[in-house]
Amino acid sequence: MVELKEWHRGRLIDHIQLVVPDLETALAFYKAIFAVLDVPLVEGEGYFYADELFVSAGEPLTGRAHIAFQARDEDMVRRFHAAALAAGARDNGGPGHRSYHPGYYAAFVLDPAGNNIEAVYHGPAKRSAPSVVLTDESE
Repeated sequence: MVELKEWHRGRLIDHIQLVVPDLETALAFYKAIFAVLDVPLVEGEGYFYADELFVSAGEPLTGRAHIAFQARDEDMVRRFHAAALAAGARDNGGPGHRSYHPGYYAAFVLDPAGNNIEAVYHGPAKRSAPSVVLTDESE
């Protein structure tokens, strides 16, 4: 195993969505654990979210999980989609703008296990930091 002295977080995962059959049960569970973890939870009509986790109800369930990876630009989203299809994924929404917020450009595929995998570019923005850097201070 490689010993790391520095880790970068916050560059790969954009968000995770869970589609659940019983939203009220999921809400009670996540309220309980996020209260302990001191993570604010926001409720909406048919969904709730906390930080990068988005939970909604739906039938049929769209797969085991929804994971969105960050892309640097629209071209990267298009290349993600093409590479995923070439590697055996099934199309679940080709590259394009979505109505989630202005500038949201994404593509969706179903991986071989049926998980909904997304690449998303949020449009031009200035990041407060490229990533969170953690360093090994034990020495």
